[in-house]
Amino acid sequence: MRFTFKTDYDQDIRIVKHGGYVWSYGVLLALLALAPFVLSSYLQSQMVFVFIYAIVGVALMILTGFTGQASIGHAAFLAIGAYTAGYMQSKGIPFVVYFPLAAVLTGGIGVIVGFPALRLHGIYLVIATIAFGLIVEEVLARWESVTHGNEGMRVKALDILGWVMPRDGAAFYVLTLLTLVGVLVVALNLLRSPTGRAFIAIRDSETAAKSMGIDLAGYKVKSFAISAAITGLAGALFAHKMSFISPEMFTLLLSIEFIMVIIIGGAFGLHGAVMGAVFMVMIDPVLTELKDGLPGAAGRFFGMAGMKGAIYGLIIMMFILFEPLGLYGRWLKIKLFFQLFPLYKKATFKRQKTYVKSERNR
Repeated sequence: MRFTFKTDYDQDIRIVKHGGYVWSYGVLLALLALAPFVLSSYLQSQMVFVFIYAIVGVALMILTGFTGQASIGHAAFLAIGAYTAGYMQSKGIPFVVYFPLAAVLTGGIGVIVGFPALRLHGIYLVIATIAFGLIVEEVLARWESVTHGNEGMRVKALDILGWVMPRDGAAFYVLTLLTLVGVLVVALNLLRSPTGRAFIAIRDSETAAKSMGIDLAGYKVKSFAISAAITGLAGALFAHKMSFISPEMFTLLLSIEFIMVIIIGGAFGLHGAVMGAVFMVMIDPVLTELKDGLPGAAGRFFGMAGMKGAIYGLIIMMFILFEPLGLYGRWLKIKLFFQLFPLYKKATFKRQKTYVKSERNR
């Protein structure tokens, strides 16, 4: 068991709490950096998708997990970032220019989408973000002079000042990894700032936040803008990874997969975004192997159209019912068990009874 003796208030907001963080995350980062030289090309490709999904997961964590604003339209932000990269590359604009510009443009669209959040809450905000996703999908299909419509757009290999990075190469893998690390560091610093604390205050209670002088409208729009900008970065990397993009790739189902990332990973910590991304990307090949390994009728049953969506729905139900804190919550429980053993008590994480508002004063 580790005891951290705090001598000043700054220790509460430090990114590195103690030396153990340096060793554990340093070793993890070193292993991930060496992975392209050890893993097969298929697993390396899957890891790139994990990094891209994790970037979107961090963006959704800022919006939904820390600000409490629901969104099922982040596939549209991903599409805007992807098409911005593809279009600007076709015009000869270098990557070092259109990569940050994809974030700026997508963040600007996020500001526009964020304004309905000022008056909409709950299911109504969800419907508004779904409508936004459908509108973007239709615009991409109709604006043929820019997006090439339903024919799609081919995206060339990433080129940084003459250094070409094939989508299956180790260099592109390292670039996506560094982007994810950069996004995580930015998100951690954001949460330590007054802006991040305002986000959390709005999530916990808008009434209490307003009484403390927090500008609800400004911070909600800012949360949408930051989340959209980060997703735009992921979209640019996604376009180069796929090498071909079309409107059918950015559907409502993809937005639901992004929501599943934070539900399964745990919507209360950035670790959950990464864990959820690993689960969501790796579950598909696992289900494929399971389907191919089952005999006869069982294999055909798992191969039926729509079965993948049904399994995803079942997974979400199981997590909500039995592990609402997600994979990261389960990891914290396991870690605490070994830290406190043999003094660990089962009631440590026991779910408390929830009362409706009318019962609190009885």
